[in-house]
Amino acid sequence: MMIRYVAVAATLVAPMLVAVAPTAASAEIELSFYGGAQSAPHSDVFVTGDLAYPAKTRVKWEGRSFDPPPYYGVRATYWASERFGYGLDFTHTKVYSSDESREGTPFTTLEFTDGLNTLTANAYRRFDPVGGATPYVGAGIGLAIPHVEVANGTTSTLGYQVTGPAATVLAGVSYPVSDRFAVFGEYKFTYSQNEAELDGGGTLKTDIITNAVNVGVSFNF
Repeated sequence: MMIRYVAVAATLVAPMLVAVAPTAASAEIELSFYGGAQSAPHSDVFVTGDLAYPAKTRVKWEGRSFDPPPYYGVRATYWASERFGYGLDFTHTKVYSSDESREGTPFTTLEFTDGLNTLTANAYRRFDPVGGATPYVGAGIGLAIPHVEVANGTTSTLGYQVTGPAATVLAGVSYPVSDRFAVFGEYKFTYSQNEAELDGGGTLKTDIITNAVNVGVSFNF
């Protein structure tokens, strides 16, 4: 399964990277670190296999961004020109099923809290500065690599899995503090398809959307 998802992601990302190929003599590498507040709307969870789980459960997700382990992200960007860049973005999001979502079900644990991780290859575009701040947008595709935590009192699944494709879009503003250092704020939307294998047999499937407001720092080289 992992090889199939990697191959699909590579096939889709390649044309995006070609589109932003270097066109200028000067280029820069930017490392960014961010945190913030992240949430996720409800989604349906489907379970297959004879494990005493319900076939379908409507789940209300809670982000709990500041509970340990906190929500965070790390990004490496190659700015091939003043306008266009591309790179990798790892985001450690989290989702916990609410207590009310598990009422009347065998679920004792249902969460992706170490976390609902995504790794995407992104392309970015910067615009003309406004009052010293530089607006930018970005989008990318990649993989969901969550830490799956599912239990019903009899069987328990606990561990990292590659569960499916992920996609993200974002928009923000960066403000330089010095030639090498900048701060930024942004909105980030991420969608992931997750198919996790359960101990004891069967699978758990759910599509999860996360919305995040990020603040961070960037270092340019």
